[in-house]
Amino acid sequence: MWENLTIGLMCMNFIFDIGNVLIDFKPIPFLQKLFSEPTLEAKMYETIFKSAEWIDMDRGIVTHKDASDIFCLREPDYRAEITLTMQRLNEMLTPISDTIDLLPKLKAHGHNLYYLSNYHNELRNYVMEKYPFFSLFDGGVFSCDVQIIKPEIEIYRRLLCMYKLSPKDCVFFDDIAENVEVAMSEGINGILFTDAECVKSFL
Repeated sequence: MWENLTIGLMCMNFIFDIGNVLIDFKPIPFLQKLFSEPTLEAKMYETIFKSAEWIDMDRGIVTHKDASDIFCLREPDYRAEITLTMQRLNEMLTPISDTIDLLPKLKAHGHNLYYLSNYHNELRNYVMEKYPFFSLFDGGVFSCDVQIIKPEIEIYRRLLCMYKLSPKDCVFFDDIAENVEVAMSEGINGILFTDAECVKSFL
């Protein structure tokens, strides 16, 4: 496959979402492992992961500590469980090796690599320090750094402008259909990510 890339693909910029594309982000299995009690798991999922503060952390306007304090004030009877969940969020963030293994191959064939992802500041710092594959990237945008989140179109434009990329020379992989659709509305080639095979199929 790698020997048969077209000339047109040789200058392609590959843009990857991170969550569930390069690094797992699955709150429910994480909560199941943490508590093994369905009612409590559901309570933590609603309190933390479905909250407005979770989105505000992605947007970089609420800190991890402030969000944790808000959750505890909102649900004081669950203070211990909320604190434990927030302290151990990084345990969710495990690498997806099938996709990561493609990155050096893409680089070797002349492609540029970028990331575009909704991420909290604290979790961004963790994955950047933990996983060396980020060194393969030519750049990228985390939502917490620009106070814009996908699927807001401004975050796509920010990435294109920051690195002087032409949309038609970019392909974007994301596991959320709405994020892909907005990328395509900006002229970017969008692919709904299901697994590493969809990257290979594009090639």
